[in-house]
Amino acid sequence: MHVASAAFRSAAPSGSAPLPVLGLDVRAPLVTGGEAPYAALDYAASAPVLQRVWDEVAAYAPYYGSVHRGAGYLSQHSTALFEESRATVARFLGCRDEDEVVFTRSTTDSLNLLASALPEGTRVYVFETEHHAALLPWLESETTFLDAPRSPEQAVAALDEALHVAPKGPKLVCVTGASNVTGEIWPVQRLAEAAHRHGARIVLDAAQLAPHHPVHIGELDVDWVAFSGHKLYAPFGAGVLAGRSDWLQAAEPYLAGGGASGKVARRADGGVEVEWRSGSARHEAGSPNVIGAYAVASACRALSDAGFDELIARERKLTRRLLTGLAQLPEVGVLSLFDECGDDPAEGRVGVISFVVDGWNSSHLAAALSAEYGIGVRDGLFCAHPLVRTLLGAGPEEPGGCGAPAGAGGGSGSGAKSLNAVRVSIGAGTPDEHVERFVRAVRELVRNGARWRYRTEDGRCVPEREQTQGREPAGGEGTHAVREEAGEGAREEVALAR
Repeated sequence: MHVASAAFRSAAPSGSAPLPVLGLDVRAPLVTGGEAPYAALDYAASAPVLQRVWDEVAAYAPYYGSVHRGAGYLSQHSTALFEESRATVARFLGCRDEDEVVFTRSTTDSLNLLASALPEGTRVYVFETEHHAALLPWLESETTFLDAPRSPEQAVAALDEALHVAPKGPKLVCVTGASNVTGEIWPVQRLAEAAHRHGARIVLDAAQLAPHHPVHIGELDVDWVAFSGHKLYAPFGAGVLAGRSDWLQAAEPYLAGGGASGKVARRADGGVEVEWRSGSARHEAGSPNVIGAYAVASACRALSDAGFDELIARERKLTRRLLTGLAQLPEVGVLSLFDECGDDPAEGRVGVISFVVDGWNSSHLAAALSAEYGIGVRDGLFCAHPLVRTLLGAGPEEPGGCGAPAGAGGGSGSGAKSLNAVRVSIGAGTPDEHVERFVRAVRELVRNGARWRYRTEDGRCVPEREQTQGREPAGGEGTHAVREEAGEGAREEVALAR
């Protein structure tokens, strides 16, 4: 009962990716005058929507109805489409016959669902390198946080050692498939082998891996996989937890309500007796996000049809261009976790790169890329604070945060340490031109400085509303910018190195 539009729009600019995305025709206004085609290079946060996904969702929208609840045509049609979407995701992940696919809101929601289903006394093992979505759901459990490894082999050895001395009882390992900070791919299969050798189970955070590489539960031999639709080119806030059903079946429903309940009756004593449903429905209470689930399934089909081999080869070429372009600037330092690098700098990683620049606060650089070049990147600690602090050699007491510039103003001329980084991330819809424009823009900013002045406002580095007439453009040693402080309109001039 698959719904598809009569024809997918496939027009795309030259040098574009094989999977067209929405937003390629968006024009971004520039503070220096005029506008530029917006270059979305923040795929690791939320990837643009695939044109195919949007077209398929639009084709289904007139048929939308409540699922599992009605006898009418639209309800029956939507129910069939919802369950077909579940089967599509299961095929995309290579699920085993006994695995369940539960639709959630996101990776964060998926891992919190699993955390709520842990048997009593479960010990959890997680590396400090994880995104907060995978680092924090286990705080109510007995959790061992492992130090950041400096090679895949060290990661496996550290986990093996920790599990070797673990007491008896249920154990769970949570590990990322690809770092949302460095883009480096983790040795998931070897980590799964180590976990199972010691009687532990393992859940894979595939939020950053699934959009770039095939994720096969059976081949990786993991117990669960979690990922988010919004990073897989699908909007509408849906996620997936797929894998073994026994812990989920034994646990109380994640949410109590309709859909999760099979029978509800009053008891003789006046209370309420509930029989909870089994299977995926047990943890999908309430009206499900049907369109979100269908969008995820549509993205899974699109990636499978395009072929990961082609997508990986092209992404590796673009990632190589980014890395070589940044390497040509001695002021730039790319953040890497694993010390060993092969001959190809793009090998063993997805299209996610974080870096810092001497003389720049990363929030200032990101603001200049956006305001002066129409390029969207991410700055901050990327909701992976322990990892970024480790990579930057910073202690937990040093200030910094997601998107918040450290120190005064946009630059480091004030002497404040910049505890943040810039992240550029690409994917299946990134045109070649966006990568080339980014490399060129970073080179110009590092060598020549920004052409505009910036200030801190509500924790963000933003361009001044009006450039002072008759003054030289911001940039270069000794240049000053005006920063408004919080409070009664106080203003402070801050030197912006570069």
